[in-house]
Amino acid sequence: MTVRIRGYDDALAGDFARINRQWIESMYALEPVDEAQLADPYGEIVAPGGAILLAEDSELGLVGTCGLLKTGEAEFELIKMAVMPEAQGRGVGELLLRAGIEAALALGAKRLFLLTNSKSQAAIRLYERNGFVHDGELLASAGGEYARCDVAMLYREKAKGRKIAPPAPLFVGRLG
Repeated sequence: MTVRIRGYDDALAGDFARINRQWIESMYALEPVDEAQLADPYGEIVAPGGAILLAEDSELGLVGTCGLLKTGEAEFELIKMAVMPEAQGRGVGELLLRAGIEAALALGAKRLFLLTNSKSQAAIRLYERNGFVHDGELLASAGGEYARCDVAMLYREKAKGRKIAPPAPLFVGRLG
């Protein structure tokens, strides 16, 4: 399986919505912030200074998404991280997450965080393996936008002094 990370364009808006609706509706309920972002990904995420990445499998087509929402000066929230069930367990999520981290750093992020739910244990382990740490203060300050979020994590990998690969918006990799 060959997976390529693609940048967003408006022709992919339907795929972005389809992939995210699938995971959100399978575990939770769509909330107003979800509806707004899925209805207008460019206006809600990209135009204000964020980014959207999509994972495209050579056989299955578009199978994953990852967004970066600009939330402040040099601050981004990792949002809409999703992989379709048929592509899960093959490393697509890790590839997307790493590309998202690299894209955030390329956009000048000094602070990168995410909000999730404790039911998403596989995702939480993925985030922990890739430099995110739990942050209760962050949950208290940023967690109110979504009813489903009870976990907040802050990216700390850069603080550990580990090197980050340069941005790879058109990364092509062979997985599993």
